[in-house]
Amino acid sequence: MNNAVNNGVWSGSWVAERLGVGIAGDDTLKEMLGLALRRNPKRAHLLVSHVLGKHVPQSPSVVYGHGLALGRRVRELLGEADSDRAVVLGYAETATGLGHSVADGLGTAPYLHSTRRPVAGVARAGGFEESHSHATSHLLLPEDATLLVGTGPLVLVDDEFSTGNTIMNTIRDLHDRYPRGRYVVVALVDMRSPQDAGRLEAFAGEIGARVDLVATASGTVRLPEGVLEKGQDLVARFDRNPPGARGRVDSAATAAWARPAPTHPHPPHTRVDLDWPQSVPDGGRHGFTPEHRIQLEAALPAMAVRLAQALPEDAHRVHILGFEELMYAPLRLACELERSVTAEIRYSTTTRSPVLAVDDPGYAIRSRLTFPAHDDPADGPGDRYAYNVAGAGFDAVVAVVDSAADTPALHAPDGLLAQLAAHTPHVVLAVIPSYVPERPPMLPEPLRGPAFSSYAPEEVGWLLQDLSDVTLEAPTEEREEAIQSGGAHYAESLPVEYQPSEQYQELFQAALETSAARIAQAVGVVTETVIAERSPRPVLVSLARAGTPVGVLMRRWAQFRHGLDLPHYAVSIVRGRGIDANALRWLAAHHDPRDVVFVDGWTGKGAITRELAAAIEEFEAAGGAAGFDAEIAVLADPGSCVRTYGTREDFLIPSACLNSTVSGLISRTVLRADLVGPDDFHGAKFYRELAGADVSVAFLDAVAARFGEVAEAVAAAVKELLASDRTPTWEGWAAVERISEEYGIHDVNLVKPGVGETTRVLLRRVPWKILARAGAGADLDHVRLLAEQRGVPVEEVGELPYTCVGLIHPKYTRGATGADGKAVAL
Repeated sequence: MNNAVNNGVWSGSWVAERLGVGIAGDDTLKEMLGLALRRNPKRAHLLVSHVLGKHVPQSPSVVYGHGLALGRRVRELLGEADSDRAVVLGYAETATGLGHSVADGLGTAPYLHSTRRPVAGVARAGGFEESHSHATSHLLLPEDATLLVGTGPLVLVDDEFSTGNTIMNTIRDLHDRYPRGRYVVVALVDMRSPQDAGRLEAFAGEIGARVDLVATASGTVRLPEGVLEKGQDLVARFDRNPPGARGRVDSAATAAWARPAPTHPHPPHTRVDLDWPQSVPDGGRHGFTPEHRIQLEAALPAMAVRLAQALPEDAHRVHILGFEELMYAPLRLACELERSVTAEIRYSTTTRSPVLAVDDPGYAIRSRLTFPAHDDPADGPGDRYAYNVAGAGFDAVVAVVDSAADTPALHAPDGLLAQLAAHTPHVVLAVIPSYVPERPPMLPEPLRGPAFSSYAPEEVGWLLQDLSDVTLEAPTEEREEAIQSGGAHYAESLPVEYQPSEQYQELFQAALETSAARIAQAVGVVTETVIAERSPRPVLVSLARAGTPVGVLMRRWAQFRHGLDLPHYAVSIVRGRGIDANALRWLAAHHDPRDVVFVDGWTGKGAITRELAAAIEEFEAAGGAAGFDAEIAVLADPGSCVRTYGTREDFLIPSACLNSTVSGLISRTVLRADLVGPDDFHGAKFYRELAGADVSVAFLDAVAARFGEVAEAVAAAVKELLASDRTPTWEGWAAVERISEEYGIHDVNLVKPGVGETTRVLLRRVPWKILARAGAGADLDHVRLLAEQRGVPVEEVGELPYTCVGLIHPKYTRGATGADGKAVAL
């Protein structure tokens, strides 16, 4: 059972004969792989590796040797300099040990593997989906948040490379967050079809990075038509003991190996204390450094001696059984034991993957032990499996688990230890302490005016860090080029603050006088809706910075109408990188997350609405506090993206006309790895030097002064609103997609709909043109003035769902100028 080819019979022949599945490729391929069938609605067949150490017991030196050899090949490919800067990422659950072994072969690379086990208090640094798997969600939970930040090569390790979808999903996710110039994909076998073969190269060109592939063997799998349905039929016919039926060995052909499972509440076993070094993590779930590797190497011989002493003296065949993602530590213990005892040592691990067992030499999975999960998994209780252990003639089995899995379920009458005791005379348990990163330090209290911002201290607390002394501003054209080329994220720098001309300031004042009552009514409507539907005492959390003036006004309305003194904070959210998780942690520590209401100024196409929803989901998946409602409350919702709003009209909100001088003299938020550490809030600057031009408080006072005259209109509007259907239609997003295609932009991020977003384009970006709805009046006076000052054409459009839309050209090149000497887009 330990070889792919046994007495001339290939361990994939049973499946091949019945389904017509074939494997073609390198001479070594069939020695490395067998075939089995699994209970999976997405893929019927399973390539079973004989050198991975997962489903098939194998010599630990063979398993470890394959990983080391791949790591050395990667080092040769990269060269010494790049190898020393590389980071290795392995895939849960099957490739956690392989990835770690590849990192050892590289020599000095830190290692991280994905995980399906959320860990409270550890922020998620990324994640991805595995489309064909039975358990798809992968989390990346490094203790050191900067582990993936560097520009050195990222080496991604999986056991097989089948379609490339999982690898490309991972790279795409990580490249958006931590862009780099080179990736290396490593697998034991490359089994891509001819159709998939060219996709990786095309993908590399798409992201502008080099992607190499290193594999031990390569080939293809031939899948006849209807293989999925035929495979499911075979599983139904042969699986006489389906998952959920425990207490005996599963084998469709025979039950000769089975013995009744013990019913004693505490199955007999020997427990051995390995004296595992406390400073060494049990694996790469949170990162494993070269320093950890040195400490482990020094401790392994003594741990192997303790393990050998727990084995019976007459044992001839000993199996070391790892536990799901815990593959590397048991593998290294098995390797060390193999060197120090005369008994034959074999190694494999338990798994959550349900596979059919058939006792036939031409089938890769000869037996299956089924037992309940014993580590309180995130996906709830369920079955786990150990393959090819029962009936293999082992004199002793050493189960190696981490302390998080040393639970009553492990020791239960139907648990793993009981199942092993039914099929081997000696069971040994070794428990490795689960490594849990230290909790992040206490976060600081919010910043408040007048030390930070020109708002009164009770108006808003900023969950930010003060970067006022750091030079972050860059010319608009330079920022635009860097953002569009992918060389920098927009949140890594700040635009130079626009200083309004006297004419523009006069426009702002005129707009404020004209629209103050209109804004006051929208403030009243959205605040009353929040109090009626979300919480009687909401905690207002505005998205800095456009949301902050709105949050202050909502707080003032609650005082005016209800005598409420609502807490109000401002937090950072960054498109493509999510919300500040540390700010969420602070809020959860000080308030009930169910009372938190996120506030913004307006919606455009709804990108931030979607960003917040995804960020809250990631936060909870990473172990953060549950209960935050991701729906944003906004003053204006012209894009029809939310249910809670003051109006859905696209009109001029004067706070959109200016930058920091109408937002408490606070800059946009900043997220840059060298300035914002894993335990820091995002950053922002306080422009104290602009105090002479500040109209932040004047804007608030002008709007609040109209509260009394709009109170009756607000009450009527809220009554009508609460009785209406406010389901978002996302018509704004659809309009943006249409405009993007019609104007040849092909990137919705470069289409900025609505008066507020168009104003931002003119103030902060390099605009191409402005689309204005025909007949739009005074709401666009400031837009027309800014466009004239920057030499940007304004094109009137008959059927435009917004009052105006700002377009950024997708091929902007700095240095090109028009006849007026201003930079233009090429």
